[in-house]
Amino acid sequence: MTDKLYKPSEKTINEAIIKEYDNKYKFSIDNSDKYWEEQAEYLDWYKKWDKVVDESNAPFYKWFSGAKTNIIHNAIDRHLSDSHRNKLAFIWQGEPGDERHFSYHKLDKEVSAFANILKAMGVRKGEIVTIYMPQIPELIFAMLACAKIGAAHSVVYAGFSREALAERIKDASSKVLLTADGGWRRGKIVDLKSIANEAMKRSPTIEVCITVKRTGQEVEMEQNRDFWYHDLCALPIASGKCETEEMNAEDMLFILYTSGTTGKPKGIVHAHGGYSVYISSVLRTVFDIKEDDRWWCAADPGWITGHSFIVYAPLINGATTVLYEGAPTYPYPDRFWRIISNYGVNILYTSPTAIRGLMRFGDSWVKKHDVSSLRLLGTVGEPINPAAWEWYYNIVGDGNCQIMDTWWQTETGGFMISPYPITPLKPGSATKPLFGIDADVVDEDGNKVKPGEQGILVIKKPWPGMAQTILHDADRFKEVYWSKYEKQGWYLAGDSARIDEDGYFWIIARLDDVIKVSGYRLGTAEVESALVSHSSVAEAAVITLPHELRGNAIHAYVILSQDYTASDKLNDIIKEHVRSEMGPIAVPETIKFVDSLPKTRSGKIMRRVLKAKAQGLDPGDLSTIED
Repeated sequence: MTDKLYKPSEKTINEAIIKEYDNKYKFSIDNSDKYWEEQAEYLDWYKKWDKVVDESNAPFYKWFSGAKTNIIHNAIDRHLSDSHRNKLAFIWQGEPGDERHFSYHKLDKEVSAFANILKAMGVRKGEIVTIYMPQIPELIFAMLACAKIGAAHSVVYAGFSREALAERIKDASSKVLLTADGGWRRGKIVDLKSIANEAMKRSPTIEVCITVKRTGQEVEMEQNRDFWYHDLCALPIASGKCETEEMNAEDMLFILYTSGTTGKPKGIVHAHGGYSVYISSVLRTVFDIKEDDRWWCAADPGWITGHSFIVYAPLINGATTVLYEGAPTYPYPDRFWRIISNYGVNILYTSPTAIRGLMRFGDSWVKKHDVSSLRLLGTVGEPINPAAWEWYYNIVGDGNCQIMDTWWQTETGGFMISPYPITPLKPGSATKPLFGIDADVVDEDGNKVKPGEQGILVIKKPWPGMAQTILHDADRFKEVYWSKYEKQGWYLAGDSARIDEDGYFWIIARLDDVIKVSGYRLGTAEVESALVSHSSVAEAAVITLPHELRGNAIHAYVILSQDYTASDKLNDIIKEHVRSEMGPIAVPETIKFVDSLPKTRSGKIMRRVLKAKAQGLDPGDLSTIED
């Protein structure tokens, strides 16, 4: 935790759309139905709601019950009759350097063609289509096409194994799989069709597989099951207008499987109505999207960050979005900064993992490009350590761009705790809950903890972006998220946190990432931040292992910055640095220098894998781990 306070710069504060946070926040909590109804009025509806939120079957809340809508109506259709028709919706760049641009009019044509093809292939309203594609425009067309015809999509990240893909196909009972021959990553082809073929051998429900040609290598196609997308586009079935299906507000929009630290991945279900209202509202207010802004969420559409803030919320708000296919350091560590300079990106939203990875290469790669178009910066995925925050703020943002450090989850749909552009910032803090979000930090019994004291993060009131359930497992939904504070009706976020004297929230770690040493509770993020604050350390992960005297001892895994070499002397220097930063209780018993860390595709470090390997145990399900 730091006492240093960064006040908004003139570059953002004069343009901010949020005023008088405290008064508006209090109103939004005391009059939450009224507040969310105001946000819903920003959208078009086929039919308005009878009730803002139906709590009769809590925690299975129904938002805007009785309303008729479709997210595509707000993301595409309503823009076709106004000035957005010819505005760029997407600017896409492939890793090899190829480009494609799509106006809202062109996007509508592409989505309608894909939707017509899906209908011709037998996809019906309410069915779940599995999508396994790289970061290419057709992935977005496929998602939007499913929503347009009332089918739900289940996007499986294109780095997952055949087993992980097959498991998700089975859980969703998908009849149709949408994939590509391959994708580009760090200059190499990822052979997705071969993985998809292996997964389909384990997936008897699949009847049709449609494949987009991206990389052009030879792939195996099975007769009567496999179809090339470009061949289908050339047929009459793809042509003509496809009407957007009218949906109930609570109808299923998509399923997204969470990585989870243990057990079977959870198929989180989101719906058309409440999700549309929530994600469009928080993007509009947190990032203060302007008519001429170019927005870049440097995530993958296959994760909730991509679903909400590459695909749906920017389109609902009529924004122009940049999408990039490949790795941030390919072919050189300036790929991000080159894209920002070339396209005039105004807002960059990326992960602390990416920031630390780029910071490792030094300042010169940023400074050789003109990134002065940036107005706001954002982070997502995990708490950002202060050293990375300072680099992002001072080097990338040149001390002029507020950093929107957003805390949220797959289950929440969109940002929950985050600054607004006028919020004074503390490096490493997600600051305060957004309007309408009643967040708190409590103890095991539900009592509010004192300022600065560590506790359990809870959300005390429902919000429109919340997950509806876990696919096929309502009991697990109640057990995982609602049972601990069932009497109070609070949502358990699964994170430990604290609130300081100024009301700022500090996310510490997942509850299963809180470590105990000699009776003291420490967050893994705290110790890792202390390690990374030393100039030699680019990334770090810590775990605890049993210790005869202390109960547990801390063990650290460290990736060194570019100009450092592992040595016993450096080991001792880093330990002494942690001692001075956090005290002797936090000093690791061992530091192991490594080249990589086990992470999920969304960038979260899987400490349980490190712990299992250190103890010679089975690390469990590895389907969500990148490498």
